[in-house]
Amino acid sequence: MEAILIIEDDFTFAVILQTWLQKRGFDVENVSSISEGYKILDSKKIDLILSDLRLPDYDGIDLLKWIKRKEKTTPVIVMTGYADVSSAVQAMKLGAKDYVSKPVHPDELLKKIKEALSISAVVPEKEPLQTENKEPEEANYIEGESEVMRQLYKYVKLVAPTQMTVLINGASGTGKEFIARSIHLKSKRSKQAFIAIDCGSVPKELAASEFFGHVKGAFTGALNDKKGAFVEANGGTLFLDEVGNLPYEVQVQLLRALQEKCIRPVGSATEVKVDVRIVSATNENLESAVQKGTFREDLYHRLSEFPIYMPLLKDRAEDICLFADFFLDQANKELGRDLIGFDEEAYTAIRKYSWPGNLRQMKNIIKRVVLLTTGRLITLEDIFPELVEPLPSEDELSELTVEEKEKAAIIRALHLNGNNKSKAAIQLGIDRKTLYNKIKLYNL
Repeated sequence: MEAILIIEDDFTFAVILQTWLQKRGFDVENVSSISEGYKILDSKKIDLILSDLRLPDYDGIDLLKWIKRKEKTTPVIVMTGYADVSSAVQAMKLGAKDYVSKPVHPDELLKKIKEALSISAVVPEKEPLQTENKEPEEANYIEGESEVMRQLYKYVKLVAPTQMTVLINGASGTGKEFIARSIHLKSKRSKQAFIAIDCGSVPKELAASEFFGHVKGAFTGALNDKKGAFVEANGGTLFLDEVGNLPYEVQVQLLRALQEKCIRPVGSATEVKVDVRIVSATNENLESAVQKGTFREDLYHRLSEFPIYMPLLKDRAEDICLFADFFLDQANKELGRDLIGFDEEAYTAIRKYSWPGNLRQMKNIIKRVVLLTTGRLITLEDIFPELVEPLPSEDELSELTVEEKEKAAIIRALHLNGNNKSKAAIQLGIDRKTLYNKIKLYNL
């Protein structure tokens, strides 16, 4: 059993990641600082390190330098936020095997772990994409039953068997990757690979290598040959998530690859023919980006032969509780819990909430609640602190009515006081009876 050491100071995330990896057959230890990590690494054999870049005592760069000084060969995968991508590049130059951006996508992380450990045959996919035309185990969403989603899936079934490029438009967290996977699984390429790239997390310096691969010695840190996404997806589907974030010069390289259907790995003089279907996703208006000159018009038209538009979760009222139950079941399995459901007040709060972060926000909130709830039934008190409407901006406040401003203030006060109505009333400067009347008036 391969041993993995997680070095991460976000306790909730670390526990979730540890549980998830243990369920996939790894022996996992979890520490919250580099110093604790050093002790583990000096006392036992560790096969792989997953380390955050920023930690309370030292950072991931210090860890890599320590490993080099100690002449250890333990591979390191660094975990980083988008703002730290430049540090991730530095980490790879110092010997990090790879990096993943937060929020971490489970299937991407598992793939990188397998590559780092070279154990793809030892840890097989439980339900490999190439053998069954169904969603992967780590699929984050289900289809839902609302009319707007029924119509969307009619489009998916129509376009999937074709070779048309698809551009999925929608806000963050609405399930764009799930739709991309559905298109792949319903296509003639379903037995081949589905490769996803988060374009927003690919630094300009490494973009060509990520897309087209490189040969050993092509640049500092290129210790081995790398295939690249186009070769990995050959015969299958390449999903470009948040494609609007690609730097302009990378857009030029991508357009050439799509037009000529061949790529050239960095440092190689040989071109490689590829047969790849492109499905892209964006949370911004690419037509507007084209007008501003930040996104190439020719690339936009090549990527958007068939556009699909994802609805917000708040516009899928019939699906909200269905997804809440699904994510509860998923969290129970991942965390080893056995919660039985939500009480009626909790369901009501879930239905009324606007879900600005859409399905991704719901999944994350329910996972945290499942981890922290002490009983077997999730109550309003368990979930209410998570369901806080974002504060309106000054411009938005100026457009609100007196009643809307009052409602927003009550919601905020209840949250800040843990749903304690007596404390909320004091903070608002009203008596408890008035607060109850306002809660009833605004149907909170």
